[in-house]
Amino acid sequence: MTAGARRVLPSRGSGPESPSPCGRADFYAVGDAEHIGVLREGPLHAAIKAVLAGPEDQLEVPVGGFVIDLVRADGELVEVQTGGFSALGPKLDALLDVHRFRIVYPVAAERRIVRVDGDGQITSVRRSPRRAGVVEVFDKLVAFPSLLTHPHLTIEVLVLREDHVRGGRPERVGRRRRDPGERRLIDVLDRVELRGPGDVMLMLPPLPSDPFSTRELAALFGCSVLLAQRTAYCLRMLGIIEAAGKRGRTPLHRVRLGSVAVT
Repeated sequence: MTAGARRVLPSRGSGPESPSPCGRADFYAVGDAEHIGVLREGPLHAAIKAVLAGPEDQLEVPVGGFVIDLVRADGELVEVQTGGFSALGPKLDALLDVHRFRIVYPVAAERRIVRVDGDGQITSVRRSPRRAGVVEVFDKLVAFPSLLTHPHLTIEVLVLREDHVRGGRPERVGRRRRDPGERRLIDVLDRVELRGPGDVMLMLPPLPSDPFSTRELAALFGCSVLLAQRTAYCLRMLGIIEAAGKRGRTPLHRVRLGSVAVT
């Protein structure tokens, strides 16, 4: 493992208790929130902050004109980001050169779909077939992949077991069907820190020694071709892979000489 890389498997039961199939869903309520950031956050965001916060850490702290999710006792700034990373651009531009900054991104390795009626009563529970892996972080890192080489930036991927609490049935908006809901933390299964290209390669399966396409990369990672394309872009920007011509009309990539070990 490279310097700075760390993988921690915390104890079970660190998240909120899973809703019982015969009970009521524990709906999130804002209550008497004291900080503006709390007023806009969902239950997953709030639960992750609770898991991350230490005894002397502070939540929702103004720093340089921005409100930061969590400020460590040692001064590190921590932002929990469940959506795209591009929204963090202004904060990173203003703060990264003078503060250590950690972006925490959660992915759902295990998920249950929990449906509730209008009164919050659980009507059904099923396991989702979709299982996300740590490679999902590249879907968001595509906003600024080369920034991972900055000495002050750490990206932490939280691998979760979670519930997705939804209404009784999907909604129709025009011709589209929407099935919104809330993500609820059940457990943290793994934590992976990325502080540079070396940590990225430790996180991924070994790359092929021969030139490869993004479709072959998708098969290797067990992800969609679109996610493999975004991953390849990030790996190029980090100097891990480079263009290797074409196979017919298909662009190929290869590991840059001397960058990492290959299979």
